[in-house]
Amino acid sequence: MNSFKPLVFSGVQPTGNLHLGNYLGAIRNFVALQDHHDCIYCVVDMHSITAQLVQPDLPSQTRSITAAFLAAGIDPKKHIVFNQSRVMQHAELAWIFNCVARIGWMNRMTQFKDKAGKDRENASLGLLAYPSLMAADILLYRATHVPVGEDQKQHLELTRDIAAKFNNDFSTKIAELGVGVEMEVGQETVHGFFPITEPLIEGPATRVMSLREGTKKMSKSDASDLSRINLTDDADTIAKKIRKAKTDPAPLPSELDGLKDRPEADNLVGIYAALSGRSREDVISEFGGQQFSVFKPALVDLAVNKLAPIADEMRRLEADTAYIDSVLRDGGERAGAIAEANMKTVREIVGFLSN
Repeated sequence: MNSFKPLVFSGVQPTGNLHLGNYLGAIRNFVALQDHHDCIYCVVDMHSITAQLVQPDLPSQTRSITAAFLAAGIDPKKHIVFNQSRVMQHAELAWIFNCVARIGWMNRMTQFKDKAGKDRENASLGLLAYPSLMAADILLYRATHVPVGEDQKQHLELTRDIAAKFNNDFSTKIAELGVGVEMEVGQETVHGFFPITEPLIEGPATRVMSLREGTKKMSKSDASDLSRINLTDDADTIAKKIRKAKTDPAPLPSELDGLKDRPEADNLVGIYAALSGRSREDVISEFGGQQFSVFKPALVDLAVNKLAPIADEMRRLEADTAYIDSVLRDGGERAGAIAEANMKTVREIVGFLSN
């Protein structure tokens, strides 16, 4: 039985400074995945203009995300690193998917509701169609797996729905051209040009909360810089932010259940566990019963040891814009070759004359 070659795709928007939550929740996993998979990692600059069209710092933000990829350990020679707008087949396939997807599907997207807020009529059409472009990003390369967090699961489900509808709507043409692949979906064997992409979840999800309010997710849009550890923070800044992180007066509990209703303590224990590669139970067994005056210095040492080298390398790379641009240019050429080969077939399937 023919099958798709395993391929991982993921992208990061160039909006604001990357922080510890981005690193633990996504980029660190990207680095681990490249050891066992072929990977395409994209700075999705076309997505970034859906909420804010005019962005004077978009070029520098794009380079900054690229620098973070490289500083964290992604190899741009073995894998592909590029910015989305270099490969215009993303937009071409997104338009076709706009015609595949249904308005009702888009209206149900939780992120659109959250980002559009109460003034949905004033939201950009791009924001509404954002998931269609995301589906195009993934399926343009016929990616079989996507690392996803909780906030992207619904979009991946939509990607699967779009792929399934395209495969079904054009099943006769796909068979006629002989370009389909058989694949196992649940208990069924189905046939189609696009894969039904699977989510890829590596280990327990890491959800990093604000250092100033443990019930809020760490965010680059938070007004207080003390709420997050940026990947560009130097050792002194990392230490300062952890020392100033909000806690409660009680010592750390001796059992994991004791972290319930203590969001700030729970967050710091989770960060320590994630950075050290240990379980939260292990961390509690070591530090349970001790005050934060003991735990925070240990967390400072760990965070500085893990993050400061990445920050140093990011700053070095960001200063070398010629190198960053060469990585993006090379990645764009390699991604574009794959994209055009797949789009040539899509055009045939749809019936567009392009020769």
